[in-house]
Amino acid sequence: MKVLLLKDPKDKDSGPDPYIKELGLCGFEATSIPVLSFEFISLESLFEKLSHPECYGGLVFTSPRALEAIKLCLKENSKNEAWLKSLKQRWNTKPVYVVGKATASLVEEIGLTPQGEKSGNAEKLAEYICSREKSDSSALLFPCGALKREVLPTALREKGIPLESLTVYQTTQHTDLQEALRSYFSQQGVPASVAFFSPSGVKFCLQHIQKLSGDFINHIKFAAIGPTTAEALEAAGISVSCTAESPTPQDLAAGIQKVLHLQNC
Repeated sequence: MKVLLLKDPKDKDSGPDPYIKELGLCGFEATSIPVLSFEFISLESLFEKLSHPECYGGLVFTSPRALEAIKLCLKENSKNEAWLKSLKQRWNTKPVYVVGKATASLVEEIGLTPQGEKSGNAEKLAEYICSREKSDSSALLFPCGALKREVLPTALREKGIPLESLTVYQTTQHTDLQEALRSYFSQQGVPASVAFFSPSGVKFCLQHIQKLSGDFINHIKFAAIGPTTAEALEAAGISVSCTAESPTPQDLAAGIQKVLHLQNC
């Protein structure tokens, strides 16, 4: 059975894509198609803020892309030297809150220690932060995307916990998306399941998938990586067959396996 993953394939240099690998162990033939392109912005402003850890109570990351922005900053020798010499150590005296494992591993790559990675979504991460922060503390620095949801900022604001957001990337449709989808459906046919990984993916892909599937659209089991993505699908009139219990390859594979009634996972 074929599964279409609407996500960027993992960098080949870092081994096999964990989602494709996990679904393969369940007997599925999975393919990923890149959906999004990212434009990084305000990097000078980002590093300026990172250069003053004394002004902040900690960091918040809800997207791997925000870490990519920091990595881009640190490609410059002088900035990387400053980071390694003192900034990394100073930030490590403060909490670094993250929403999931993928973001946590990128935080570790830049030498920081993440916490809250089991949260899995913005709502639960907000609860986690609110249980640890006080309203009179310094602001948490939140590098984020232009399309960020307001769930976390709103929850923290209601508890009086200061948060300073900085938009460091913008999300656009991948230039090859339409052609890649057309090619997939013409060569492999209609998949048994399609997994969405973001509300942006729903926005950019769903219409094309509906058109390419035609009358077979009702045969597809639609899967979501989390509740936010599931809500976006349902708002678009799509019945969601499964939502991963947490945003991991194992949980997504288990959910798809269950709705497609495969027993060998």
